[in-house]
Amino acid sequence: FYTEKLGFKLLEDTKLTASKRWVRVGPHDGSFALLLAKADGDKQEAAIGNQSGGRVFLFLQTDDFWSSYNSMKDKGVRFKETPRNEAYGTVAVFEDLYGNLWDLLELK
Repeated sequence: FYTEKLGFKLLEDTKLTASKRWVRVGPHDGSFALLLAKADGDKQEAAIGNQSGGRVFLFLQTDDFWSSYNSMKDKGVRFKETPRNEAYGTVAVFEDLYGNLWDLLELK
């Protein structure tokens, strides 16, 4: 999802144990990285996609909202709403593979 639909690159994929991997992805400009971890146990599995209580907690900023939005839609990213203009910029909420909510955002 992160490399094919969001266009991030794989930065690291290290096997730590038989059941754990250290996987980092991020944008090509190296401005940040996400560390992806597999849930460990029933309690963590139950929280997948709801770590933030149903609120957006991840933000993907772009310099060209409509180009990013259309590219992501064409790749099958599920947007939860129609893009909207706010005082701070153009924004639309999308859902990642695990149900986490993100804002795609172009600031004014």
